[in-house]
Amino acid sequence: MGSPKAARSKAGQLGGIWRRRIGAPFAALLVAAVLVLVVFTGRFPQGPDASSRFTPVHVDDSTPGIVRDRPVASTDQDLELEISDSSKQQGEGNDQKIELDESSMEAMEEQKQPREDTPETKPASQDTTPANSDLDGEEGMTTTTAPAQEESSEAGGSGSAPYTKCTPPLNSTVCDLSNPRFDICELCGDARTIGQSSTVMYVPRTQTSDSEEWSIRAQSRKNLPWIKEVTVKSLNTSQPAPRCTSKHAMPAIVFALGGLTANVWHDFSDVLVPLFLTARQFDRDVQLLVTNNQPWFSKKYMTILSKLTRYDIIDFDSDDQVRCYPHVIVGLRSHGDLGIYPNLSPQNYTMMDFRLFVREAYGLPAAKVAIPYKADRDDPDKKPRIMLIDRGKTRRFINAPYIVQGLEWFGFEVVKVDPKMDSSLDEFARLVDSCDAIMGAHGAGLTNMVFLRSGGVVVHIVPYGIEFMADGFYGKPARDMGLGHVKYGISPEESTLLEKYGWNHTVIKDPEAIRSSGWDKVGEVYMSKQDIVLNMTRFGPILLKAIDFIM
Repeated sequence: MGSPKAARSKAGQLGGIWRRRIGAPFAALLVAAVLVLVVFTGRFPQGPDASSRFTPVHVDDSTPGIVRDRPVASTDQDLELEISDSSKQQGEGNDQKIELDESSMEAMEEQKQPREDTPETKPASQDTTPANSDLDGEEGMTTTTAPAQEESSEAGGSGSAPYTKCTPPLNSTVCDLSNPRFDICELCGDARTIGQSSTVMYVPRTQTSDSEEWSIRAQSRKNLPWIKEVTVKSLNTSQPAPRCTSKHAMPAIVFALGGLTANVWHDFSDVLVPLFLTARQFDRDVQLLVTNNQPWFSKKYMTILSKLTRYDIIDFDSDDQVRCYPHVIVGLRSHGDLGIYPNLSPQNYTMMDFRLFVREAYGLPAAKVAIPYKADRDDPDKKPRIMLIDRGKTRRFINAPYIVQGLEWFGFEVVKVDPKMDSSLDEFARLVDSCDAIMGAHGAGLTNMVFLRSGGVVVHIVPYGIEFMADGFYGKPARDMGLGHVKYGISPEESTLLEKYGWNHTVIKDPEAIRSSGWDKVGEVYMSKQDIVLNMTRFGPILLKAIDFIM
């Protein structure tokens, strides 16, 4: 058998041979695997969504004239609402009909003279926030009809299609002026913003591009002449492009404030919903550049804006940089008054998505949480809670104390809201969320329904003579957001117009004749000179419908 020492020596020799024969190829394979891992890790983006987003650029601070992309400090978590796409609402865009004349007339009237029912707004340069509940404003008169969308108490997440980088067009035509509501320009490739001259330049890649120029009102109401214009220029290859002083890797959106803002209905319908339609696809990886900046607007709605962008918001008019982006959108897309039509959105967004997005931004309970009354149904003393919006100037409830007593008699807990309440929008959102229903006369205060939970109810009191506009402004938006909507048109006896004009006057006898004479007269009479004495006996059956919906 040999000695143990000889055996160990033999084993050592065999081990050395084995290591030489096997170890070298194994080491080579290991090195190759590491190299492959390094190469592929460097080439492919990290995370499931990385391929559909721009990668931030990190610029050396020592480089003169270049600034970093600075994220907005925020504690918000980017949580997506994971709900089945089968709950998306459907619409047919071919049946849309857009009437613009009344909207234009109302807008002109609002700018010509102070409105009796709208709080005065201070100049844009003053950082003054209008009353947070904004309950006294008027709505634009644009009426858009769209086919009914499938209703649901829950909604899909904020869009089903992820954002992908845009592809530069084959020609230099980057602006679309065909929509009757808005103009929009989309610059894919080399886009440069020059804020102090209100200009965005596009540097095409093709050698045959012609120089073109457009001036557009970068908001969702192109027919309002006082909205500041932005000039978009498409250069040809022989024209020099301005040198970049600030380079960015994310896309950007240039849009205007002003217009009819400082009224909560217009804030949402003209800016926030269109901005959601335009910006949400970028999942906060987009920079906002605002012309005609209103400091109060950003202050008031920063909770929403910070869920659309993680970067500083740029005051475009005072920006002294030439900012270079790979993708710039100038203007805001819009489908209708306080409305979204899924078939017109590549991401299939809905008004349900928008309401849930807003609720998520304010940290309100998730989509599947029931309205407060149903959530606490085991409490035998629990009453459905209704918010009564009592307007401050026009379309007021003359007999508000009697209305409160009547609502309590029907079994409601009443939260009466003073239009002049000075609370933050965050606090007001939580107050609305604590209610099962919101009730008020036709007016901007009803826009706060965006803070209701799925299954909440909007009780809509329609003043005499304006029945024609009720459903478009509040009824359809409520249903599209998964809310109940009950409408009550007051009789002449419940309107203070009867005492002013009498039964034989055209204002009482023939509201249609007043309407046919134009918005000026409708606004002057039915919107500005009318208050309400609500008949609770006549109103009772409508209120029972709201109770049935809540129950």
